[in-house]
Amino acid sequence: MKDVQADPVSAVAALADPTRRSLYDYVLDADGPVSRDDASEALGLARGTAAFHLDRLAKEGLLDVSYRRLSGRVGPGSGRPTKLYAPAEVEVAFTIPGRQYELAARILAGAVAQSAADGVPINEALRSTAARAGADLEVDGGLEQALDAMGYRPAVEEDGSIVMRNCPFHGLAQSHTAMVCGMNLDLLTAAARVAGVAESRVVLDPAPGRCCVRILPDGD
Repeated sequence: MKDVQADPVSAVAALADPTRRSLYDYVLDADGPVSRDDASEALGLARGTAAFHLDRLAKEGLLDVSYRRLSGRVGPGSGRPTKLYAPAEVEVAFTIPGRQYELAARILAGAVAQSAADGVPINEALRSTAARAGADLEVDGGLEQALDAMGYRPAVEEDGSIVMRNCPFHGLAQSHTAMVCGMNLDLLTAAARVAGVAESRVVLDPAPGRCCVRILPDGD
């Protein structure tokens, strides 16, 4: 199987169709790749209907497609390969507003591993792992676009500063506020540096209803 990235909104919409969801569950439960004939027979669907929905699931990145001659024969007269479907190695998570709890888990796990391996304090390790995560963000389209893709929902205020209207780690921040605010600051500072924004512009400025980080206007 391939590692495929599915667009969560489109994938959730695709799975909202009952027939499509039944086909997806059938492929997930199968012992191996299934054909259109397998699926149509198992679910009592017309072959064309099964083919249409299976191809839609594949288009959304939820199924992988392969081709194989099921007869085992090769050469002239062996027939065309059969189109087969198998679950793609993808997880679909869709939350409103956007959350990044998997990223938080990776940062925290990396900090624990670094602290154990290098003998550095966990807080120091957390700062460095958060900074590495920020430096890895794709900022070619600009810092604001990258932060929006992360779920921060950046908004420019009248004075030119940028506030984050959403914290991607909101649930975690409720119980570990200082840790998550520090992680946000280190992550966004590193992302700003890669985007060519002065690190000094990224500051902690907590306020109710938004992320604790603010990016000051250029020149402040």
